[in-house]
Formats: sequence, structure tokens, C-alpha cells
Amino acid sequence: MKNENESEKPQSTQQEQILSLGSTLTDGAGRGIRAVTVIGQIEGHSLLPESQKSTKYEHLIPLLVQAEENEAISGVLIILNTVGGDVEAGLALSELIAGMKTPTVSLVLGGGHSIGVPLAVSAKRSFIVPSATMTLHPVRTSGLVLGAPQSFHYFERIQERIIRFVTEHSGMSAERMRELLFRTEEIATDMGSILDGEEAVREGLIDEVGGLRKALDCLHSMI
Repeated sequence: MKNENESEKPQSTQQEQILSLGSTLTDGAGRGIRAVTVIGQIEGHSLLPESQKSTKYEHLIPLLVQAEENEAISGVLIILNTVGGDVEAGLALSELIAGMKTPTVSLVLGGGHSIGVPLAVSAKRSFIVPSATMTLHPVRTSGLVLGAPQSFHYFERIQERIIRFVTEHSGMSAERMRELLFRTEEIATDMGSILDGEEAVREGLIDEVGGLRKALDCLHSMI
């Protein structure tokens, strides 16, 4: 007979994982679904202030590797509400998700902005709720920038990496994405485009408009 502490251990472990990593493992009909959340700003090589909501990419990498290797996990649901963040960290996670054999579905809630766009399209099927938005804008940086041709060439190469990934994993063409990235009439004091749920689907960026139930139904059908 299990004592009281033993019976509470799985639940406390689950709660601890939700609080520390924003992830949980469900088990419906014998099919384990790993739910992974990407919220706030994606933190990369530099630490963000404690007052700022962030997702640490070094936390998500082992969760995704576990989902790929653990036979008890049949699918992964990636839930996004992010303002973007570190480009290399976001692309690293996107490439990791895109390279998985385990069925993956993404769901954009609230926003999937900036480097959140590659993350949204990296799954095998993507969904967005009608009220959510996705912001596409050129690569930007903060801090010291050398006013040299090499600096601008470097930014251009980063931009092309993002465009190539997004267009390879969605129905949007590279030409159309560049047009949306460099619009000047839509965002005040900036350039880029803001797409709501239905617009993102019409542009071929996201596969379907839908919420949690639709995303889960799709994931279960892929398992």
C-alpha cells in the first residue's frame, strides 16, 4: 500500500514542471501529449530582468528531445503568446521542432510576433485563434553597431535565414514575406506588418484558424 507522500509525488512533480518550465504532460486515451508554452520574450544568451516574462530556450531544448525519444509521448502541442526575442535562440528551437518525427502542432494565442513567427510555422500543423496577431518586421538589434558595410551585410544574412525558414515551412512566398516585412505605412515609427488570425491564414503563414480543441483534435489525428 502506497503511503500518502508517494501518492502525492507525481502530482507535485507535474505542478513543479508547470511552474518552472511552463510545460505539462497529459495522458488522454493512453496517448501522452507534451504541452510546451512559449510566452513573453524568448531568452537567449543574455539574461533578461526578473521583472520580465520570458521563456528560456535552454529549458525547452531538453523537453523537446525528451518528447522525441520517450515512447510514452505521442505528440507535442506548442502554445505561443510571445513578443519574440533572441533570434538565434528562436531559430534553434524552430529547427529542433521542424526536425522532429513526433507529431507537432502549434497554436498561436494572443501573439506570435517577430522570432515567434518561425516557431509558429515550425510545427507540422499550425493554428491561430481569430483574435491573435502576428507581427513581421526586419531584424533589429540594440547596443553598439559599427557603421560598416559588413554590419549591414550581417543583418541581411540573418534576415534571409529567417525568410528561408519561414517560407520553407509555410505557404507564404519569399517575395510576399519581404513585402510584408518592409512595409512602412502600417506600423507607426517602424516598418513591418501585423496580421490577425484570418489574415495570417489567407497569407499562407498559418494553416488554420482554430482554438485549443481544434489543435488537439488535429494532433490526435496525426498520432
